[in-house]
Amino acid sequence: MASTHDDHHHDHAHGDHAPGRGHAHHGPNTSAQRLGWALAVLLAFTLLEALGGWWSNSLALLSDAVHMAADSAALGLALFAQRIATRPANARLSYGWQRSPALAAFVNGLALLALTVWVVAEAALRLLKPEAVQADWMLAIALAGGVANVAVFLVLSGGASLNERGARAHVLGDLLGSGAAVLAAVIILATGRTVADPLLSLFVSAMILRTGWAITRDSAHVLLEGTPAGFDEVAVREELAELPDITGVHHVHAWSLSGEQTLVTLHAQLRDGADADATLRAIHHRLRDHLGVAHATVQLECGDCADAPRGEPTHGCIPAPGAAHGITANHLHGHAH
Repeated sequence: MASTHDDHHHDHAHGDHAPGRGHAHHGPNTSAQRLGWALAVLLAFTLLEALGGWWSNSLALLSDAVHMAADSAALGLALFAQRIATRPANARLSYGWQRSPALAAFVNGLALLALTVWVVAEAALRLLKPEAVQADWMLAIALAGGVANVAVFLVLSGGASLNERGARAHVLGDLLGSGAAVLAAVIILATGRTVADPLLSLFVSAMILRTGWAITRDSAHVLLEGTPAGFDEVAVREELAELPDITGVHHVHAWSLSGEQTLVTLHAQLRDGADADATLRAIHHRLRDHLGVAHATVQLECGDCADAPRGEPTHGCIPAPGAAHGITANHLHGHAH
């Protein structure tokens, strides 16, 4: 019986480096700077709105101050996650800390949901038992808070990471809260109806609830290693099937560490006598340039799939010559990013 032979071929499309280390881009540093500026502004105006809400007895201002306090904590957590995400991989964490931004975004989403529940409960109490509000102070502070939130939202508008999406969702909620507080103050000044304060708080809470749920859902999807949005397994199979030395593609898996870069692993079946190195390079070229997958690990197989249960053929696999006589197929692995 012939002995098993494992031949490992590594194709690094963008240089030879360890998994999880990635390349040095300006993105993480720019993102950290945006989050840092946003945190500084929010901390200052959180204190202003908290004191103003207490002084004016406005639920709209107090709820906005609570949201801003949560934003400050969330941004601090996001900033911390962004910094540790750049740490190199090690023996215990082969991808480093790249998943930490997704975890921070998940916590941010949960914070939004929890705070929304609190505001709704407090607004219900105010509707049952209206309280006096100093609308003039409420209006002035709400306007100042609104200006601060617009500034922070603009600072964060250039980011696309889950963390910055989560931060923008927080700030958008604060901006809506400031707008609602301004409107409530104007209604109270014009009509004396203090019920406007809790009513507009409920309106804003409904909008924040929707955003908070979206951030929680998306970050949980990343943490559960769900298939990235827009990834099409059928398209991958069809694209690679066009290569002349490929007879089948199976075990296709896709996930993301932080919600931005898609990672893929797959098995590709080779025709008998195929040039393994050339085919491996062609696969990575198709994945990168045609499908936008920059990080892929590919196993090339010259016979039955090694992961298939014994006696059960894998879809798309062709038995290697001699396999029926006990000869084990070769498996060639390629990794590129």
